[in-house]
Amino acid sequence: MANVLIVMSGGIAAYKVLDLIRRLRERGHTTPVVMTEAAQRFVTPLSVGALSNAPVLTELWDLDREREIGHIRLARSADVVLVAPASADFLARMAHGLADDLATAVLLATGAPVVVAPAMNPFMWEHPATQRSVAQLTADGVRTVGPEAGEMAERNEAGVGRLAETSALIAAVEEALGADRPLAGRHVLVTSGPTHEPIDPVRYIANRSSGRQGHAIAAAAARAGATVTLVSGPVRLADPAGVETHHVESARDMLGAVERALPADAAVFAAAVADWRVNAAAQKLKKGSGPLPTLELTENPDILATVSRSPQRPTLVVGFAAETEHVLPNARAKLERKGCDWIVANDVSQGVFGAETNTVHLVSAAGVEDWPTAGKDEVAAKLVARIAEALSGA
Repeated sequence: MANVLIVMSGGIAAYKVLDLIRRLRERGHTTPVVMTEAAQRFVTPLSVGALSNAPVLTELWDLDREREIGHIRLARSADVVLVAPASADFLARMAHGLADDLATAVLLATGAPVVVAPAMNPFMWEHPATQRSVAQLTADGVRTVGPEAGEMAERNEAGVGRLAETSALIAAVEEALGADRPLAGRHVLVTSGPTHEPIDPVRYIANRSSGRQGHAIAAAAARAGATVTLVSGPVRLADPAGVETHHVESARDMLGAVERALPADAAVFAAAVADWRVNAAAQKLKKGSGPLPTLELTENPDILATVSRSPQRPTLVVGFAAETEHVLPNARAKLERKGCDWIVANDVSQGVFGAETNTVHLVSAAGVEDWPTAGKDEVAAKLVARIAEALSGA
């Protein structure tokens, strides 16, 4: 699903955000949280972190995170930013573009939709200064949800100023996401990682795939609103948030999981599937007990070709070609041989496996697009955007 960055400013309504975090996570969203100093006077980072199961950040001047410009990374990773509760002071600071703490710096650095949920005393809400702040933020494209009318925390106080109900906050977040969720209502199937083909109970044939690119594609598709099924070989990566992940070992296991996941609107076969398997020994092979064992290889099923020719073939089938030489000629031949729609080709001779960046070529019947070297998350986002564009015209 989506990465919902929650910014908490100070106010008694901060305690309501704890339930909001829990509800958002139940819907598959990830919920990193930034807390202002004032917010920490009402609820603790420990309580928030226990519910969010994601980072809770409080300091702009964090040496470990800011060494890599952490506030910029945080801002860029958000699919939507929700400020809840938004106090009168925080609305004024946002409206004036201040950036003297982590919360306001992130808000200036993000390109994601921003939703604010004001919560304050009715007199503070109705004050002309607060209304000017809200008007300026609205003009800047910030969405507002609430406040609502009701009893205040102060004795004998009532009026407009209560934080919007959790259901309204979730609806506002998902409405904001809807503007940038081109795969909403689509099912995307992704494979990732290597396969392991056993030689005996303790040894196997494998390859160097880390699964980072395939997992990034699954996460990007989920952020774009798709229902995503990820079939992953053995990797040392966490399952992407909001993605239904199935773990497999061998190529035959992967094919079975893929076929069970169909139908799908699009399938991206980023896994580096072993081409052959061994007629595995029932017991561990021992050295020094006779002649060297001979490994008899059998060709594995071709998952990409099988799905490309399946009666349940997705509208768009994308394969990957990891090559060490003649990258484009081999990719073109693979495109024709497999019967898929696109091939994402790259040269893996220079240590791409496990690296943070990738240089790919998108090969289709229309020709070849050479994409510049980029982070694997960026490659994933670009590929998912192209998939959404293709499906919208299908």
